[in-house]
Amino acid sequence: MATIGNQRMRLLKIYLPMIVGFCVAGLNGPAAFGDRVVYEKGVVVYGGTSAGVVAAVQAARMSKMVALIEPGRHLGGMSAAGLGATDIGNKDAIGGISREFYQRVGRHYGWKEAWRFEPHVAEKVFNYMAHEAGVSVFLEKRIASVKKNGRRIETVVTHDGVRFRAKVFIDASYEGDLMAQAGVSYTVGRESNSQYDEDLNGVWLNQWHHQFEVPVDPYVVEGDPNSGLLPGVHGGDPGKQGRSDHRVQAYNFRMCLTKDPQNRIPFPKPADYDPSQYELLARYLQKAEVQGLTVPILHHTMMPNNKTDTNNNGGFSTDYTEANHDYPEGNWATRERIIKEHRIYQQGLMWFLCNDPRVPERIRKEVGQWSLCKDEFKDNGGWPHQLYIREGRRMVSGYVMTQHNCESHRVAQDSVGLASFGMDSHNCQRFIKDGAAWNGGNFYIPVPAPYPIAYRSIVPKQSECTNLLVPVCLSASHVAFGSIRMEPVFMILGQSAATAACLAIDGETAVQDVDIRKLQARLRADKQILLWRGEVRIGKDAKALPGIVIDDRDAEIVGNWLPSNGGKGYVGNWYLHDYNKRKGQLSVRFYLPIVRSGRYQVRLAYTPYNNRASNVPVTIRHAEGVNKVMVNMRKVPQEPDGFLTLGIYRFATKSEAYIEISNNGTDGYVIADAVQLLPAGHK
Repeated sequence: MATIGNQRMRLLKIYLPMIVGFCVAGLNGPAAFGDRVVYEKGVVVYGGTSAGVVAAVQAARMSKMVALIEPGRHLGGMSAAGLGATDIGNKDAIGGISREFYQRVGRHYGWKEAWRFEPHVAEKVFNYMAHEAGVSVFLEKRIASVKKNGRRIETVVTHDGVRFRAKVFIDASYEGDLMAQAGVSYTVGRESNSQYDEDLNGVWLNQWHHQFEVPVDPYVVEGDPNSGLLPGVHGGDPGKQGRSDHRVQAYNFRMCLTKDPQNRIPFPKPADYDPSQYELLARYLQKAEVQGLTVPILHHTMMPNNKTDTNNNGGFSTDYTEANHDYPEGNWATRERIIKEHRIYQQGLMWFLCNDPRVPERIRKEVGQWSLCKDEFKDNGGWPHQLYIREGRRMVSGYVMTQHNCESHRVAQDSVGLASFGMDSHNCQRFIKDGAAWNGGNFYIPVPAPYPIAYRSIVPKQSECTNLLVPVCLSASHVAFGSIRMEPVFMILGQSAATAACLAIDGETAVQDVDIRKLQARLRADKQILLWRGEVRIGKDAKALPGIVIDDRDAEIVGNWLPSNGGKGYVGNWYLHDYNKRKGQLSVRFYLPIVRSGRYQVRLAYTPYNNRASNVPVTIRHAEGVNKVMVNMRKVPQEPDGFLTLGIYRFATKSEAYIEISNNGTDGYVIADAVQLLPAGHK
């Protein structure tokens, strides 16, 4: 009897939403027939991410019947799974339902809006918005297959045999499974720089951030390459700088932690805990300790009620580098294995940091103050229910967003929203360089201004599918996706995709044929922001300057410098600063390509400010030896073009020539921007 009762309850949970929806919708709504849910004039959204919820809400507000299908048990994606420290970029670029979400979260706390929040609050808001709009939500339903009629999707079938029919479909999943099943072109990994004429794409080896700050031996027996490699380090060819490869940036769980003794769940020790997974970290911490360095491990951003959004930080942290490359194309069994491995790795990491005697005592005490929260992720023991899929598949459509869009050198006219976060990639691999472990793939480069995202980048090629929109796994290069992939932007694109879907239904057209002027007019009416009218921070073009000019993006960088565009008058799209830390460990060397021997005026570009160092050592290597000059970066250069002349020196074609900026012994922020050589006497 209990079994029959449970079965009845399970069937009721599955079919009650269909029956209710049918009764409410009437002839134009969803009709439930056995294992079929039909939305003849409506929209099916796959993926209950933040983008998926917003897409479903917008379609419902435009009087369409909507089914929202989510493979998991929760709505909201990463915004409800620990990512409470919103990656904003520029708040003024965020409008529409995306802004409304942050305002609703703010009202929960009694504020105008909230950009930092607890996971359960975000999920509550997402659930309420979907319920309020009348969206039919179907949880724990994974896509199994897609049936097409010509270029149109006809039916989506979930793993339990339920078939969903609709006029238009939206793939709002992080993985792009509906898109892939529909036969739409996509890519995984990093394109070569040459493919879209970029310079941040492809294999990225010479990074300076989220890097090991001291050399760490990667071999099981230190100094013995024949002893094998420690876990997490591959011994293969890392590839050549700028070349394409299959690797995707690392995933992790965004933990919500607390120090509140009344709300603590101790970090669990995984049943499959393997301390050898963290041997590399143990060596790293011990070597840093000997050298008097405090290396970053965890990044805590405080949330309301004394909680955190805890993220990856430094050379070895919560990102499980090298463990996710099979995830985007994996089947469900493969993905579940990878998710489990990430959970074991990260829970094991926290246990290791709190308990292993190889970890310096002060670190064990500091990490041991934190714990999981009793009132978060209650059905999962306080652990986040969503792995942070930073990058999965990416569609390839008729318009690919690239680095040129991010840097405002190329502007999409068919804007359906703005992105403004920097171009951001986490590590993609950990390999051996000069006998030590080395991370590759990380970069963060600010953008000059919020920039438009093309409508064409969220619709497939018309030859492939005419009733699908893809607001998350959109058409973008690895570099551009690193900027666009932020939760506020996903919500913006979810709303825009749903608006286009409704216009396509009303006009009985393919999504590619939606009138962009009507779409943009409706989006503006719904408070979307499509055009940036504020400041655009683009520096001087190095190629347009006279003489020999070397920008920081072409320099040899040692240590954890950070890019910025906060100052004015810089060369290129950014400059570097040392964060006023790690004194004596950071340097930037500008090698000079001398094609004609002679005497040259050496000039330095930097952005002056009162928090800069007054004693920056600059080394000039020329044909007659080495000179050292001290530069006061608090002073504004006398030259009207913003460069500071350091002297006149002779350089020869066959002699090593460079200018090096160091932060050794400096008393403030050190800037590395660009150097210029002018033939002596040039005005």
